This record gives sequence, structure tokens and C-alpha cells, in this order.
Amino acid sequence: MTVSIEIGARAESGGLSGNQPALLDLEELLSTRLLVQGNSGSGKSHLLRRLMEQSAPWVQQAVIDPEGDFVGFGDRFGHLVIEAADHTEAELVAAGERMRAHRISVVLNLEGLDAEHQMRRTAAFLGGMFEAPREHWYPVLVVVDEAQLFAPAASSEVPEEARRTSLAAMTNLMCRGRKRGLAGVVATQRLAKLAKNVAAEATNFLMGRTFLDIDMARAADLLGMERRQAEAFRDLARGQFIALGPALSRRPLPVRIGAVETASRSAGPSLLPLPAAAPEAMRDLVLTPLPDAPVRARRAPAPPPPDLLAQLAAHGDRQREAARAEEAETVPAQRTLEDAADHARKVRAVLAAILTDPDAAFRPVGVLYQDFLVRCRIEGMGREALDMPRFRRALATARSGIDPQAAETPDWREAERLASALPEDVQPVFLLVARAAIERAPCPSDADIARAFGTHSAGRARRQLAYLEERNVLVLREDGAGRRSAAVIGPGWETLPAPAA
Repeated sequence: MTVSIEIGARAESGGLSGNQPALLDLEELLSTRLLVQGNSGSGKSHLLRRLMEQSAPWVQQAVIDPEGDFVGFGDRFGHLVIEAADHTEAELVAAGERMRAHRISVVLNLEGLDAEHQMRRTAAFLGGMFEAPREHWYPVLVVVDEAQLFAPAASSEVPEEARRTSLAAMTNLMCRGRKRGLAGVVATQRLAKLAKNVAAEATNFLMGRTFLDIDMARAADLLGMERRQAEAFRDLARGQFIALGPALSRRPLPVRIGAVETASRSAGPSLLPLPAAAPEAMRDLVLTPLPDAPVRARRAPAPPPPDLLAQLAAHGDRQREAARAEEAETVPAQRTLEDAADHARKVRAVLAAILTDPDAAFRPVGVLYQDFLVRCRIEGMGREALDMPRFRRALATARSGIDPQAAETPDWREAERLASALPEDVQPVFLLVARAAIERAPCPSDADIARAFGTHSAGRARRQLAYLEERNVLVLREDGAGRRSAAVIGPGWETLPAPAA
């Protein structure tokens, strides 16, 4: 069965082409991907709303909503609205898995979060959807508004680890999602700000009004248009797009998006008359002095102390009660310590199993964290065996190769304390060198350091060592044969010279 939805009407030279509808083949879209581009005010969100409303009866949907524009779908179409600010990353991983298992359409509302937390929570939710078991690979239309926030083309003010995790999740959606039933629909204000490996996977396009030359040129290239035709994107009206792709049209086709049933919570700008007020009234409204700080109430006088005999009796009662409580808690406390030790052993075993994969060292931390949570559930440790910050520390320790017994020594605890003051991506490198220094082993090679840093580049590995030396954490030396050794500043641990290459 072929399901086609009407996204609007065909348009040509400023008017509608009769009543010919512009159709989108929904089944073809689920086998491909869609890229929507348009500057602010071009009608991009209106287009997404129309697409989702028309397809809601036919396919499960997941919406990544950074501004809270689509929460109205919960009332109109029964979507589950998840407030991302109220949930941890582990909970969102589980939500991504469960929504696929139960085929529930979801709007992930990221409103109110800063850019870093929007990236982390989106990556967690998409990761849960991506890692769902094979028997739950039902088709899902995954709509990501303002996709340049989650797959930026360049570094920004957010931490690099958060950017890489979010970019990896978006890349998985667009590159590998089709086999798992995930059909990505990404919308962006500017193509130049969207990562190329995300945009390049789309085979259907809806290009709206664009003014910058670089964006017009990229849009024309994606649609197979000549460069001299690129200026046509400046002349598009609000709500008008150029469509191309197997699910839309075999040649560039102007379309005008139809009406929608739901409304956004963010209203557009509108002109209103200014309020009329006398100058004195305006001064009072704007420059009224702030109220004085509230006067603190006086404390009530303390009651007189009890007599000495009453104090002694009360003190004896408290001592006897404390002794009984200590006796009652001794056995549970021992059990708690045993449970904590058993949990730590299981965590180390799961991390060791993950790192046996040769490619694990080069995967983003967010992907490894999702794998870790799944393995912990299999081991019966629950969904929140470790939160993300503790997982990063445990992963850095595991990558150093330290023996479990040696990890409990005061020297290693001092090494972890020194590492905590370093950026997270450099901590595994420092701990790897610190372990070799504590054990009086040869200095790790460039290949070992590169693997701990998550790269194949020996040059980047050497730069990390130079960075640690600049931070006054390590001192690097070479002997007459050019063999490198490293010493940890403070404790004075020193590696042996590395073997000759």
C-alpha cells in the first residue's frame, strides 16, 4: 500500500498552479531522509508542523523540540511530551528504548536547557532509540528542529565532549538509522552551520528562503541547479519551498505549504500601539525606588536550661539509645559495604568487557555510556549503575590498565585526585602515564597514549603529553638514545625509559 500525504499545493511564478496538490510519498520517506532548510521566518517550523500533522495517523513520531514549539501535539494527537529538564540522561536512554517498544509518539521538549544540556539529553534519547532491540525496530519518523544545534559544523562554546556525543547521535540517525526503522527529518536555518556528514545523507530536500551566498550555493548544489539559478532562493515567499527527491518530485518543484491544525506557543511579532501615559507616570513606573530590605524579626528568648539532674538523666538516655542503634546497624552496615564492593567489581568487569573491543577506544563517551547501561541491565545492576560523571572517571581508570587491587592504594587515589583537575578527555592519558610511573614500568608509547585519548594519530598523542607538561603535571625527559621517560610532579613517581622503537 502506498501512502501519500498532502503537504500543500504546487506553486509557480508567484501563484498557485490550479488546485494541484503537492504530495509526499510517506513510505518512500521512511526509506530515505529529508532535509529542510530556510532562514528564520521562512516557514520552516510551519512546514514541519504540516508534515507531522498529516503523517501522525500513519506512522510513529519522535520530535526533538528545542524551543517547545510542538508540545501542542500532546493534546491534539496524543503525543507523550517529555520535559527533558526533569529527567536524567539514563532515564532518557530508557525512554528512547521504551517508546519504540510500545510504539508511542513522543515530543522531547528541551525548552529551558542550555546548549550543552540540550546536546547531552538529545544524544541520550536518540541513543536509546538507536540501541533498541531488533524486535522493536518499527518505523519512526524522527523530526529534529534546529538541527544545527545538535550537529554543528564547527566547534562552539559547549564542551568538545558534549559536541562529539551529540554529533555522533545525529550521524547515527542519518547514516545508520534506516536499517533500524528510523527516518530522519532535520531542519536547519543555515546549511553552512550543519555538519556535512549529516546533511549529505539526505535524499529529499525542501529548500526555503535563503539570503546568504554560501547557503544559496549549497542549496543549489544539493538540488542540482546551476549557480546562476541560486538567487531564486531569495525570492521565495514565506511558506514557499523548492522540493526535490524520490519522496517529493523528480525535478525541482516549487510548493506552497498548506494550513495546519495546531499552533506554536511562540507567537510571531506583531505591531501594537504604545500605551499612553503621562511623563510623571512613566517615571514612576520605571524609576520607582526599590523597597527596603525586610526588617528581621527578633528571636524569641531561649527557654531556661533544665536543672543539672535533668540534663544528666537525658544524657544517659541518649547514650543508651545510641548504643542500641549502633548494635542494630552493625550487620546492615557490613552488608552495605559488601554490596558496594560487589557493585564496584561488577562495574570493573563490565568496563573491562567493553574495552576488549578494539574499536571501543575510538568511540565517543556517550556511545560507550549507552553500551555500559545496557550491559549493566543484563547483569541485573539496574538502569542507573553509574551516572555520566562517575562513568567518565571509571572509564579513565579502566583505560589506564590499573590492577583492581592497585586501584585501592593511596598512590592511585592521589593519581585520581590529580587527574580530577584536568579536562575529562586528557584524564585517561594522565592516568596511563601515572600507572606506569607508580609501577616503575616503561613510559607508554605514542600508540598507547593515542588509544587512551581516543585517536589513531601519534602526533595528537605527543601534543597531549606536551599539554600535560605545560600544565606542570608531568616532566618529560629523553636519554642519550632518545628514549622517553616521564615523571609526575608532586608525588615524584617516574617511569622507566620507553623501549627503543
